[in-house]
Amino acid sequence: MGKTVRKLQVESPVPADIDVANSVEPFHISEIAQELNLSPHNYDLYGKYKAKVFLSVIDELQGSEDGYYVVVGGITPTPLGEGKSTTTVGLCQALGAFLDKKVVTCLRQPSQGPTFGIKGGAAGGGYSQVIPMDEFNLHMTGDIHAITAANNLLAAAIDARIFHESTQSDKALFNRLCPPNKEGKRSFSNIMFSRLKKLGISKTDPEELTPEEAKKFARLDIDPESITWRRVMDVNDRFLRKITIGQGPEEKGMVRETGFDISVASEIMAVLALTTSLSDMRERLGKMVIGNSKAGNPITADDLGVGGALTVLMKDAINPTLMQTLEGTPVLVHAGPFANIAHGNSSIVADKIALKLVGPGGFVVTEAGFGADIGTEKFMNIKCRYSSLTPQCAVIVATIRALKMHGGGPEVVAGKPLDRAYVTENVALVEAGCINLARHISNTKAYGVNVVVAVNKFSTDSEAELSAVRNAALAAGAFDAVICSHHAHGGKGAVDLGIAVQKACENVTHPLRFLYPLDISIKEKIEAIAKSYGASGVEYSEQAEKQIEMYSKQGFSHLPICMAKTQYSFSHNASEKGAPSGFVLPIRDVRASIGAGFIYPLVGTMSTMPGLPTRPSFYGIDLDTTTGRVIGLS
Repeated sequence: MGKTVRKLQVESPVPADIDVANSVEPFHISEIAQELNLSPHNYDLYGKYKAKVFLSVIDELQGSEDGYYVVVGGITPTPLGEGKSTTTVGLCQALGAFLDKKVVTCLRQPSQGPTFGIKGGAAGGGYSQVIPMDEFNLHMTGDIHAITAANNLLAAAIDARIFHESTQSDKALFNRLCPPNKEGKRSFSNIMFSRLKKLGISKTDPEELTPEEAKKFARLDIDPESITWRRVMDVNDRFLRKITIGQGPEEKGMVRETGFDISVASEIMAVLALTTSLSDMRERLGKMVIGNSKAGNPITADDLGVGGALTVLMKDAINPTLMQTLEGTPVLVHAGPFANIAHGNSSIVADKIALKLVGPGGFVVTEAGFGADIGTEKFMNIKCRYSSLTPQCAVIVATIRALKMHGGGPEVVAGKPLDRAYVTENVALVEAGCINLARHISNTKAYGVNVVVAVNKFSTDSEAELSAVRNAALAAGAFDAVICSHHAHGGKGAVDLGIAVQKACENVTHPLRFLYPLDISIKEKIEAIAKSYGASGVEYSEQAEKQIEMYSKQGFSHLPICMAKTQYSFSHNASEKGAPSGFVLPIRDVRASIGAGFIYPLVGTMSTMPGLPTRPSFYGIDLDTTTGRVIGLS
C-alpha cells in the first residue's frame, strides 16, 4: 500500500482487544487519505483519526475503472459469532500490508445496543481490528444519532397530524396548511406538489382548489391501526418494546399502542445503506410508507410534508467515515442496517467510492451480516441490484466450533463455557457439520462468483480437523479453502487467504446471476428464497396473505424480498442445525420498506428491540481518568 503500513509486534497469548487496539498510535487520518489519493477537498476531518468522505469522489473518478469487489459472508453461526468482521479486516491487512495491493475495507457501523449489551463491539478482534476501537464502537461521527433524530421526527409528525385532523374542520385544516402571507396570498410549499401530483391535482394556486380537492389534499385520514412506523433509540431497552402514547390530558384521550425499535432497525438506516446519491436518498426518504389511509391508500413521509426535513437531518450521514486498520490500511465505515428485517450490509456509496479509489487491480472487501443464507443472499439480490456492482469473489468464514455444532455437538450458549467437545479433537463431528458449509458454498456459487472458504483458526483446533474442512470445502465446489490465523498474527496470518482471493477474482467465468427476477409475484420470490434454504414449500398465515394482496394492489410487487429469519439455522427453527431440508417455511406476516426498496416477510417472531442480559458488557466499560483512555470494550 505504501508508507502508512505499520508492522505489528504481536504477543502470545493475544491480549484483550482493547489492549491490542491501544498498543499502537493510529496514523493521522490525512495520511490514510493521502495514500488513497484523496485531496483535502474530498473529505472533512472529524478529529485526528476519522474523516467524512464526500460522495463527489464518485463523480470526480467517474471515468476510472473499478477494482475487484469481494463480499465476506459466513456459515450459519453460533451465538458467539465466527469472526466475519475479524476475517474481513485480516484479509485487507494481508492484501495491503503484505501483498502490496491497494485495498479498502467496507464495514457496517456498530450499534451501541450490542456494544453495551452482550455481543460487544464490531471492530474485528485480536490483531485484525479497526482503530481507534473506542471511536469505532461509540458514536463515531454520529450517523446513528442522525438516523434516530430523523426517525423520531417522522414519528412525531404522524401523531401530530392525526391529532390536528381529529380536532379541525376541513377548511381550518387547509387554511393552516397553506396560510396566507403578509400580503394575504396563499402558496403551496415545494413538498406539497408531490402530494398534489399523487392526487391528480395539477393546480398550483391554493385558491383554485375546489372544497373537495382541498379536503383530499389536507386530510390524510391515517388509519391508526395501520401505522407501521415506530420510534427508535440506540440502546437495548426491552421495556420500550410495547408502549402507549397520548396519555396526556391535552391529547383528548387519543391513546395509541406503539413501541420502540433499536435505531439500526429503522427504515431510514436501510435507506442510507441502499441509496446511491443525495437526490436518490431524498426520493427514498420521501417515499417511505408509514401506514395507510382509512381508504387503504399508502401514506408517505412526503404526504406528511417531512421528507425534505429528514434529508436535512441526514445530509452529513450520507458521507462514509474513513478510518484505518491496526496495520494502517484504509477502512470506510458506513451504515449498519439490522441484518434480520433489513439487508444487513454496509452502504452502496462506500463500496462505490472505494472501488474507484483502489482502481484496477485493487480490492474492496465488504462484509455481509449473519450467515450467507441471509447476508450474502441479500447482498446479491438487493444490494447488487440497486448498486449495479458485480462481485468477483465471495468469502465464506467457517470455524471448527460452528461446524462441530452443525455436526450434532452440544448447544453453544453465549456467556457460558464451551462444552469439552469444542476444545478437543473430533474429526467425525467436524465432517458431519460440513454439510452446512457445503450448502452455503453451492448457494453462493449459484450467483456466478468464485467462493473461497476462510477457516478462522482457534488455538484448540487440530490439524486433522482443519484438513477435514479444507477437503470438504473443495469437494463442495469452493475455488479454494484456506486456514487463517489473522486474529493471532494480523495480516500475516491471512496472506494465503489474500492470494486465494486474488486468484479467485482473476478467474471469474460467469456474469452475476440473481436468485429470482423482479417481475414475478411476491409469493414466487419468497418461494425461490425458501427453496435456497432447503424448504419444500411455504405456508402463509392469514395476515401474510392479506398483506401480500394489499402490497400487490398498491403496486409494490416489483420490489426485491428481504427475508426476516433466524440467523441460527437455514430453517425457521433456530435449533435445526446442519442443512435441514423438506421443511415448510412459515410466513407469519409480510411488511414493506418502500423507501428502502424491499418487501420483508417475517419468518417467526423477530425482535427489533433487543434486551439487556443479567450482566451486560457495560459492567466492564470505564474510563481511565488519568490517561482519558476507554477501558473494557470488547
